[in-house]
Amino acid sequence: MAEITIEIAEVNPVELFGVNDTKLKRLRKEFPELKLISRGRKIKAIGEEVQIKIFEEKLQLIIQYLLKYKQLNEGNLDRLLSNDTQPIQEQMTQKDEVLVHGSNGIIVKARTVNQRRLVNVMGKNDMVFALGPAGTGKTYTAVALAARALKNKEVRKIILTRPAVEAGENLGFLPGDLKEKLDPYLQPLYDALNDMFPAEKLKDYMENGVVQIAPLAFMRGRTLDHAFVILDEAQNATSSQFKMFLTRMGRNAKFCITGDASQIDLPKNQPSGLIQAVKILSDTKGIEFVHFDAKDVIRHELVKKIIEAYSMSTKNEEIKKQ
Repeated sequence: MAEITIEIAEVNPVELFGVNDTKLKRLRKEFPELKLISRGRKIKAIGEEVQIKIFEEKLQLIIQYLLKYKQLNEGNLDRLLSNDTQPIQEQMTQKDEVLVHGSNGIIVKARTVNQRRLVNVMGKNDMVFALGPAGTGKTYTAVALAARALKNKEVRKIILTRPAVEAGENLGFLPGDLKEKLDPYLQPLYDALNDMFPAEKLKDYMENGVVQIAPLAFMRGRTLDHAFVILDEAQNATSSQFKMFLTRMGRNAKFCITGDASQIDLPKNQPSGLIQAVKILSDTKGIEFVHFDAKDVIRHELVKKIIEAYSMSTKNEEIKKQ
């Protein structure tokens, strides 16, 4: 039986161990053979020497992560405790690039492994699919990349589009003109843009067509040149809509398609164009796919648990059907 006491001098113990020791409990779960005792800025580990050495290495990696990023969510803690830490270690050695200096002093950066991967592959490819669950920052990162491209004059306009599919609610009888009826579907895109541009600048861009937000159906017949184009909620596009959208791509255009195959709101007899497109285009040179997962969730920590619970429920239902 061995024992070691490690000083936690560089980082805030609350950030390291979590409120009410939530992260310390995660450490104890990862190392059940060790007795871990936290007191102030010290943690004591008691157990077999081999396990203590592994624990010490993991703890130092977590501390290095906190020193760099100042915060640690459950998803990144899981990555740091996993057997394959190479992706997150590579992330830590990279320069922490600012994507956009947004409005009201907001500084927008990629915050997770797959957000950084999206930034990297978007720089090398003209068409990228960002796929995964809600709350992982797919759309927000894509909008930040579009804003950066516009500010750097790499493109002349930003076009954001979504399928106007109701998620169980009927908005067809809302008062107002066509724009007012459709805005509820497009509000998340407005929210992201408001973080990227000052209000007056964004208003000017939208009035002059530099930034355009429109339902997917409005893309038919257009050729999208010199534009950064984002198709959001792509899982709700039909097969014919998807093909129509992809073939709008013009010269010097960047296309980013974001979607979550677990949240399809199409009628049950209507297949998702996103799922079909991923199968058809998976080996197409020049198109990249970035797969986000629950570890990338940057909303409330409960969102990750909700996603995992629903995913497990779906798997169990599929097993029952077999």
